[in-house]
Amino acid sequence: MTPPQADPSVAVELRGITKRFPGTLANDRVDLTVRHGEIHALMGENGAGKSTLMSVLYGMERPDAGTVHADGRELNFASPSDAMAAGLGMVHQSFKLFDSLTVAENVVYAAEPRRFGLVDRAAARRRVRELADEHGLAVDPDARVGDLPVGLRQRVEILKLLHRGARTLILDEPTAVLTPAEADALFAVLKSLAAEGRSVILVTHKLREVLEVSDRVTVLRDGRVVARLVTAETSADEIAAAMTGRAVELDRVHAPGTPGDVVIDVTGLSTDGVRDVRLAVRAGEIVGIAGVAGNGQSELVEALAGLRPVTGGTVLLQGEDITHASATARRARGLAYVPEDRHAVGTAPAASVADNLAMGHHRTALSSRGLLSPSAVRGHARTLVERFGVKAASPEVPASALSGGNLQKLLIGRELAHEAPLLLVEQPTRGVDIGAVQNIHDQLVAYRDAGHAVLLVSAELSEIRGLADRVLVMYEGRITASYPKHEADERSLGLAMAGAREPVETAETAETLD
Repeated sequence: MTPPQADPSVAVELRGITKRFPGTLANDRVDLTVRHGEIHALMGENGAGKSTLMSVLYGMERPDAGTVHADGRELNFASPSDAMAAGLGMVHQSFKLFDSLTVAENVVYAAEPRRFGLVDRAAARRRVRELADEHGLAVDPDARVGDLPVGLRQRVEILKLLHRGARTLILDEPTAVLTPAEADALFAVLKSLAAEGRSVILVTHKLREVLEVSDRVTVLRDGRVVARLVTAETSADEIAAAMTGRAVELDRVHAPGTPGDVVIDVTGLSTDGVRDVRLAVRAGEIVGIAGVAGNGQSELVEALAGLRPVTGGTVLLQGEDITHASATARRARGLAYVPEDRHAVGTAPAASVADNLAMGHHRTALSSRGLLSPSAVRGHARTLVERFGVKAASPEVPASALSGGNLQKLLIGRELAHEAPLLLVEQPTRGVDIGAVQNIHDQLVAYRDAGHAVLLVSAELSEIRGLADRVLVMYEGRITASYPKHEADERSLGLAMAGAREPVETAETAETLD
């Protein structure tokens, strides 16, 4: 009997993929077909099975059942190297970079240009500059990756993928740290690649991206395919409902808060990458900081959190000088912190979910006479897991077993539970699904309305505009613009983020301290 002919329009096909982990059925008989020359969006809530499915496709996980096909051939990937040899490339949500190497060395790793049998480092640097200029992903080829903020590290991952010229490209949350303009530039790249006949699988939570750039959408929920949609024939509401199983209110703008007394007052703060920053945040207020990645936002927050030494200026927390206080002392005096890097800074991946949720609480509510109470730790974990919808097989599983979005929910829940007067929060909903975004936003607003001060850094302008009572813009390490909520439109913010405004010298301090 003659075997059926392969469909020449199909680039990649997954048939009946099933993948189990202890206590979890991550993928349940999933079928996915991606055609040549199309951008195919894969969507679903955190823990729906998207990353696991892509790990199977990319040879990082072996399926318990089902098959992988590329260009009509059944393939059995034993490793990502096999997938790369078959023409696949992937940008992961958790970066796969060597911190000790330069940008150029990371981009060309395992695909180095050579001259006389040796690695041609000059050619590697030229290649990175060419790719960066061509795709609007500016980064210094000679910078050490370990010294780069998260936003620039993701640019390196994207450049690495482009350098290899894969025929099928898998991008897991590729625009999480890009401005709208940078995301639009990336979309243009993806569309041009698709026009060349390449295939793109876009794993994202962002409905705007899906509607703007994709051709078809596959939606997973609880490990199963629940919808296959043609993008031109669907809507944001339909996709969101398929992901969550309920109606979701999208792009909500929260009512402004009622500011009270100043909680944190920063005057002339300088540190590496930050110059003469002046700002204040009051109780009952959310102040948002917008800016293109790499303009000093991360360095500023690290300095305020006590993780980066201050070289000039003063920081007052509830009137007390904490300019040179340790991170531990700042937390004791009323500061909670959600860092942008949830893996390396925010959590201990090898520790259990319960232990991670207990961090910072272990000397107070969860201990008695200096000893942790196991029952209190478990009860605390159960409360926060339920409140923030953290999907975990049990509180005893390691945090490393959680999806990126669920790890973010864990981190947000732990820090909000401190009820600290000041919350520093970076990228609160990065990699988090639509339903959880709504919950986290509601929790942040409730935190503000309970009389706390929140300093918010986000790469999502819609998030900044929806939550912040005031918006500050950082450019080249300085605060260059300040907008009240009603004036913080996307055009004004975008221009300021591009450097179209003069630095704010005293207006910010006068506005917030009067």
